[in-house]
Amino acid sequence: MKYLFILLFGMSFCVTAQTATTETKDSLAPKLENIKWISGNWKGEAFGGQVEENWSEPSGGSMMATFKLINDGRVSFYEIEIIREIENSLVLQLKHFDNDLKGWETKNETVDFPLIKITPTQVIFEGMSFEKVSANEMNVFVDIKNEKGEVDIVKFNYKKATKE
Repeated sequence: MKYLFILLFGMSFCVTAQTATTETKDSLAPKLENIKWISGNWKGEAFGGQVEENWSEPSGGSMMATFKLINDGRVSFYEIEIIREIENSLVLQLKHFDNDLKGWETKNETVDFPLIKITPTQVIFEGMSFEKVSANEMNVFVDIKNEKGEVDIVKFNYKKATKE
């Protein structure tokens, strides 16, 4: 399972961002404040299991997230993600970990997604994009190379977890 996700996510940063939505002409400045709608506890389904992604509010020039995939009642893998401000732009960076927190990438390696564009309802990075459907729903699209070397767009539909 680990090597499938290394192939899938590791290759995703090499392709151009694609989304299943129409871009608008309402570009926003590349500031964390313009993407703070991503923050929150999000849950959904992908890769045959349950996924959870928790994004912090912007602070200290970054936003951070944790991700986990659960298949058959067990964690398949985790990710730690950040979006940070660099040289008047944003970059999304992530690292993958097995269910025992053994890293997939080398110590100083990250998978990087440079920013392409921000609109009021989209954050488009090269190889990954976020789409605000509503205050409590978002889609995340990830470009992933399949076994044939072709790019597939994998869609994660998330609902914001509500406090009980």
